[in-house]
Amino acid sequence: MTSHYGETKVSTLMRKDFLILERSWTIAQALDYIRNNTNEPRILYFYLRDEEQRLCGVVSTRLLLTADLDVLLMDVASHRVKSVPANAEVMDVLTDFVIHKYLALPVVDEEKRMIGIIDVSVFTENISDILEREKADEVFETIGFRLSQIKGASPFKAFRYRFPWLIASIAGGLSCAVMTARYEIVLAQALILSFFLTLVLGLGESVSMQSMTVTIQALRSKPPSLKWFAKELLRELGTAILLGLACGLVVASTVILWKHDFAAALVIGGSLVLSLSAACLIGLSIPTLLHALKLDPKIASGPLALTISDLFTIAIYFSLAGAVL
Repeated sequence: MTSHYGETKVSTLMRKDFLILERSWTIAQALDYIRNNTNEPRILYFYLRDEEQRLCGVVSTRLLLTADLDVLLMDVASHRVKSVPANAEVMDVLTDFVIHKYLALPVVDEEKRMIGIIDVSVFTENISDILEREKADEVFETIGFRLSQIKGASPFKAFRYRFPWLIASIAGGLSCAVMTARYEIVLAQALILSFFLTLVLGLGESVSMQSMTVTIQALRSKPPSLKWFAKELLRELGTAILLGLACGLVVASTVILWKHDFAAALVIGGSLVLSLSAACLIGLSIPTLLHALKLDPKIASGPLALTISDLFTIAIYFSLAGAVL
């Protein structure tokens, strides 16, 4: 198996040597068909199709061997069949196997016709390569593009994928510069604020990226709902306040010991509590909103979350400075 399956389409991993049975057959007819048409040792389930060739049921091997021979398959089959679309991502399917303890899943086309099967052995045999490729893609996706898009690409093609997302960073940087210029007098009166501006921005971006990464991973296995969002919002807010208090205490103590400026320490420490709280909520909200809008949260979240986090951090930092100093 080559590393190309890491491009995340399950159709590259599925087996095509599967059996599918007619739902109108009896158990005896099904067993006779199986004996004459397969030498495959890894059959875990037998799938049924209807008159239009669509997947319509599943029968376990145990049930097939223990049921009466004259019983119809449609009468003993389970008609609630979990299937996988051919264009599903590998890591999403792996998540299903882990959470629901599946042994195998049928792969279907847009017409719900079975075209293959994927079983747990695929992941156990190739899990190291899958995770290695997925981790690489996730790192690049958080900054705006996929590794597969630029691997081996010409300089111009790589430029086309990478530059649009830098526009978001440029726009955010220019907006921060304009906002900072409005507080020129505050900076002139308290030059110490400029010493810690990079630190405050960096911490805000780091916390925002942490929250965003955790949220994207959660969205892989659970579709967002208002109840889920409210629960995560409270959890992230609690985490953000603790992070802000810890970071604010460390930095404020440094300011006091270094410059003996209690007012500046209050501004810098207090702004860290508020800005890190905002950064956590931004890291949660942006990917959730993009997911709800049917957009790819992995690719668009990084540039947006960082830009918005920077804007909030600048606004909080200088607004608090203007009020206190």
